[in-house]
Amino acid sequence: MKKSKLAVWDVPVRLLHWSLVAAIAAAWWTSDQTGVAHSWLGYGAAAIVAARLLWGFGGSRYARFSQFVRAPGPTVRYLHAVAQGRAARHLGHNPLGGAMVLALLACVALLALSGWALGTDLLWGYAWPVQVHVAIAWTLVGLVVLHVSGVIFTSWQHRENLVLAMITGKKKPAAEGDQD
Repeated sequence: MKKSKLAVWDVPVRLLHWSLVAAIAAAWWTSDQTGVAHSWLGYGAAAIVAARLLWGFGGSRYARFSQFVRAPGPTVRYLHAVAQGRAARHLGHNPLGGAMVLALLACVALLALSGWALGTDLLWGYAWPVQVHVAIAWTLVGLVVLHVSGVIFTSWQHRENLVLAMITGKKKPAAEGDQD
């Protein structure tokens, strides 16, 4: 008998995730254009980050940061387990995924803040704030590449389509050795 899928990622988590993906992609696409579209996409991304932060403290079980954010020690131990091919499967985010969630949210928030600051009278006309904004944007690109690589690797390692899980919200139920 086939076990039914387990609901892990709720609708708000999935909507915020895919909305942030779309906002970042659109902001990147408009980064060399004049006009307000890029700015408004950045403000939208900042609003999505704010909503995700709120949901991370008051949302459902697997949405809460307390469920998946780990201290550096357990996260490094998990990284070693991954490198040795013995990392446990997690129903929610694994410790590296939790660290990546925080890194991505922080980077998008910094990017939005630096973009807003570019339009202030205080920084208007200086080159260095633009350079900082661009450096943060490229840092975000690097984080996204790491994130997608981690999703692909973990999907392969645990024979589970994590992209589909982030669309449907459902994953395989826990098996022996899996972590909650």
